[in-house]
Amino acid sequence: MEKLQYISQGFTIEDQELNIRKALDNGVKWIQVRWKNAPENEFIKLCEISKKLCSDNQTACIINDHVQIAKEIDADGVHLGLKDTSIEIARHILGENKIIGGTANTISDVLQRMSEPCDYIGLGPLRFTSTKEQLSPILGFEGYEKIIQDLREKSLEIPKIFAIGGVILDDIELLQQIGIYGVAVSGQITNQPSIINEFKIAMQ
Repeated sequence: MEKLQYISQGFTIEDQELNIRKALDNGVKWIQVRWKNAPENEFIKLCEISKKLCSDNQTACIINDHVQIAKEIDADGVHLGLKDTSIEIARHILGENKIIGGTANTISDVLQRMSEPCDYIGLGPLRFTSTKEQLSPILGFEGYEKIIQDLREKSLEIPKIFAIGGVILDDIELLQQIGIYGVAVSGQITNQPSIINEFKIAMQ
């Protein structure tokens, strides 16, 4: 599983598509199509475009929240929030071979995600981010450290946890030291797509 995921950004379908194309042109290998409050027909169209672009670039394409759309366009999977469709239902709809990620904010969320089970956990937010409405309590590095420590104390295998929420390149070294598997990045890659290569080097 790739360690860097780009979460798409943009207020219009044109912005979204442009940002996805730029991320692909700069070598990203995993994209999560996320466009909150979009008109449904435009969101479906964006997902169709994104799936084709990702396929052409041998890049994984997962859809935020919308399990049925992910099935219809044969996306590589979905990412689900705690209040979205359950992992079990998504697995039933999409089948065993698709990627299903789940959001978490606390140790109990992480344990829930591990038991469901999902393929990876998006744990956050690391810090404040304007890309997400109704932001969960901010974890900071200490929050990640405590959750990983709790899992170790319970003698549990550490799942594939992705830090999410305001993550930047300078955070990688410390996150990896803590035991975080990967990162999901939106703002910094949208604003500076050429930084993708530096992320990949930092995460080798």
